[in-house]
Amino acid sequence: MNKDWIKVFIAAFFEIFWVIGLKHANDFWTWVGTVIAIIVSFSLMIMAGRKLPVGTVYAVFVGIGTAGTVFSEFLFFGEPFKVEKVLLILLLLAGVIGLKLVTTDKVQEGDES
Repeated sequence: MNKDWIKVFIAAFFEIFWVIGLKHANDFWTWVGTVIAIIVSFSLMIMAGRKLPVGTVYAVFVGIGTAGTVFSEFLFFGEPFKVEKVLLILLLLAGVIGLKLVTTDKVQEGDES
């Protein structure tokens, strides 16, 4: 795995925080944290998208972020656990993993290996 895919995974991790922040932020500092998470998340995703296929980057970003947000709601915010939801998230993750596996990393002209 190269550094650009690591950026995608870190961006998805921060996506979980800003999505939760949009729902649960209730004072100045939680909104500041939410905005910082948005900036970090999208900055890393944009940087990765410059060198990796944009469609795959976005699918991986959203898939991991969605799964992480749903599981965070189960664990930390009392969302009722539903087997159907978990199965659908697993299906989503299977699609994301499949996209990652079938996508070849092309080195653009002028890029260093």
